[in-house]
Amino acid sequence: MGSTPLNKLFEDFNQLPLSDKEYAADIIKKQLIEAKREAIAKRAKEAMANLKKRVIKRGTVKELYKDLESD
Repeated sequence: MGSTPLNKLFEDFNQLPLSDKEYAADIIKKQLIEAKREAIAKRAKEAMANLKKRVIKRGTVKELYKDLESD
């Protein structure tokens, strides 16, 4: 397997002192949280748009299950 950017990242990370590793891990964790937050916000915006367009199905669990069976 050739060298990939991810492999290079891991190699460089392993060369760092412990304090820098901890700092880098903290930054990566915060960036991951932010990326997840943005993905949730995007999905919520899509869901609200679908609700406004009335392209979603609403009802009780029983009603939705019955609808699924009829497809």
